[in-house]
Amino acid sequence: MPSAKPSVILGIESSCDETAAAVLIDGVLRANVVAGQDVHRAWGGVVPELASRAHQENIVPVVAQALAQAGITRHDLSAVAFTQGPGLMGALLVGTCFARSLAQGLGIPLVAVDHLRAHVLAHFVVDDTPRPVPAFPFLNLTVSGGHTLLVMVHGPDRMEVVGTTLDDAAGEAFDKGAKMLGLPYPGGPLIDRHARTGDATKYPLPLPRIPGLDMSFSGTKTAFNNVVRRLRDTDPDAVQRDLSHLCAGLQHSIVEQLMRKLVEAAHQHGMVRIGISGGVSANRALRQAVAKLGQEHGWEVFIPPLPYCTDNAAMIAVAGMILLNAGVTHPLDTVPFARG
Repeated sequence: MPSAKPSVILGIESSCDETAAAVLIDGVLRANVVAGQDVHRAWGGVVPELASRAHQENIVPVVAQALAQAGITRHDLSAVAFTQGPGLMGALLVGTCFARSLAQGLGIPLVAVDHLRAHVLAHFVVDDTPRPVPAFPFLNLTVSGGHTLLVMVHGPDRMEVVGTTLDDAAGEAFDKGAKMLGLPYPGGPLIDRHARTGDATKYPLPLPRIPGLDMSFSGTKTAFNNVVRRLRDTDPDAVQRDLSHLCAGLQHSIVEQLMRKLVEAAHQHGMVRIGISGGVSANRALRQAVAKLGQEHGWEVFIPPLPYCTDNAAMIAVAGMILLNAGVTHPLDTVPFARG
């Protein structure tokens, strides 16, 4: 008998400033291509209109590269999964329109994926490097530039948000803090790098007291801005001279708040399986803090490899595969949504 045709899923991600495409063949990742957008560095942050234009320029070559890396053509595809939202509307429209057109032209299923759910499912990307994956249920801290969520993951299609930020996201606090220091965009990784040689106690920041499992980072940004302004008013060279200490203080404040809420959530829900995901989960101090808490509390800790932490299409393809296996597909007139 002829062998069954392999399942080949193309994932497309375009929610913010990365254009990405990935290919899963029978559930195994065979290509994961990401194109960044350096155009935003000059503006100190993502400019939505420029992001949309860059996605239009990048999406065709990025998809072509992913197909080539996987050793397939578009005619081998079984389905197309894409990020429906949340994200920047113009950026999402580029990926949505491309995915809809490709699915329609090939006559294959279209699968719309929630970006935040996909970040959780990044734990289940299967590639050539075996690693443990969390069993259900588990508690996941999803931290990125736009979102900060504590999620009880009961199953691949059953997720419950138990805590969130009341204002700014943790990643935004990192990037805005970096901008206050005069560091280029994206500032989060630079804060992490400079903090490695800094003393977090030299410029301590107050920790907000928010009831329950919710968080707030606007006060952290305000307090940090006040510290930086006072330093500049006193000595124009002080910020540059104490850059590592300032970065360490900001990073400690953000990570400490995340860890306190994570511990509280784990205790409330009786969880010993803990995951973190999202772009900020690439932060060295955050990864170390979670690992340390895991040892102290007897947790099983799960952190995706760095390529699957930041926005990527591998997680979109995995989420699409799970939906497709559950019989979920979407019509060709599916539209994106900017907010979750």
